[in-house]
Amino acid sequence: QVQLVESGGGLVQVGGSLRLSCAASGRAFGNYRMGWFRQAPGKEREFVAGVDWSGRNTYYADSVKGRFTISRDNAKNTAYLQMNTLKPEDTAVYYCGANGGLGYLKSPNEYDYWGQGTQVTVSS
Repeated sequence: QVQLVESGGGLVQVGGSLRLSCAASGRAFGNYRMGWFRQAPGKEREFVAGVDWSGRNTYYADSVKGRFTISRDNAKNTAYLQMNTLKPEDTAVYYCGANGGLGYLKSPNEYDYWGQGTQVTVSS
């Protein structure tokens, strides 16, 4: 079992920044690839960013490339999502997930564990 807890969400103005954290406990954090997803009201959960076990390889949705940065600190059992130049369309509940296999990182169905989510609201 892996427990994930997100934090760092909140209300921010257009163009602002937020840093989300995902703290993991339980099984070895380094055995899991990590991903951030988001879900807006009435929409499906969508991939935002993913990172491999070491943190060397990262992946992004086109909508956030150049604005968001995913990272991880295996010594602290924590993954991060730095979000800059935020837009109203970034408003959603953000979830972190742990992927213990080799499945497609951008598919939510490939994730074994999820956090409870943190709300991000970008006001114009």
